[in-house]
Amino acid sequence: MKTISKTGLSNNGLSKKALSSAVALVLMSASSLPVHAAAIQQVISASSEITTSASQSQKKIDKIAEQVQEKLMQFRAIEKETAGLDVYNGQIQKQINSQIDEMAQLNKDIDQVSVIERQITPLMLRMIDGLESFVELDVPFLPTERQARLTSLKTMMDKADIAVSEKFRRVMEAYQVEVDYGRSIEAYSGLLELDGQERDVDFLRIGRVALMYLSRDGSLIGRWNNEQKAFEKLSPDYRMHISKGLRMAKKQLAPDLLTMPIPSPVLVSSNTTL
Repeated sequence: MKTISKTGLSNNGLSKKALSSAVALVLMSASSLPVHAAAIQQVISASSEITTSASQSQKKIDKIAEQVQEKLMQFRAIEKETAGLDVYNGQIQKQINSQIDEMAQLNKDIDQVSVIERQITPLMLRMIDGLESFVELDVPFLPTERQARLTSLKTMMDKADIAVSEKFRRVMEAYQVEVDYGRSIEAYSGLLELDGQERDVDFLRIGRVALMYLSRDGSLIGRWNNEQKAFEKLSPDYRMHISKGLRMAKKQLAPDLLTMPIPSPVLVSSNTTL
């Protein structure tokens, strides 16, 4: 019979206890595995939801950032446009101020024009009267045309629909026409009473120094005597010269020297006041 010592018995007892503890621990671990798996699954699900939510939030943030950037660009564009409008408005304001100044000056000028109009109208009337007196005292060439011009001026002065400036222009134009007569040579036809009969004659005007006539048949020639205020007959010797002068005035001959009965100039005083 074998003898079992206490020590061996004791070790066997410890081994059994350790084994029992290990088995119990394994059994306990095995029983807790479903609980841990569910918790882990919950964590994974929560993490997935957080990731999805974070992704959606990031998309929202990106969209908001894009909107903010777009609004910022719009703001800068509007700010730039506003700055341009400020410059434009400033320039327009300068123009408005300039126009206001011009209007003020224009109103001032209008007031002055009114004064000038009141002064210039009597002057024009005196000028027309003076021109009429001058024509009456002048060599009587183109009497119908010159008298019609004077009549037109007088009629014009009574019309309210013609500006003062236009009236003054026409008066000055009439004076200029009379001045031009003194620097030109002219031939024209007309009727002249000779020996109690009206005869069809050709007139030759040389400036204002001579007015001569030649009948169509060439039988009668004469000139205006400004001292006697009448026409007088001339010697037949002047017939050729007057005929030549008429052709020159009509541009039928080149300009040339002419022998004409020109009266000597005399000093004439006049009290006519313009």
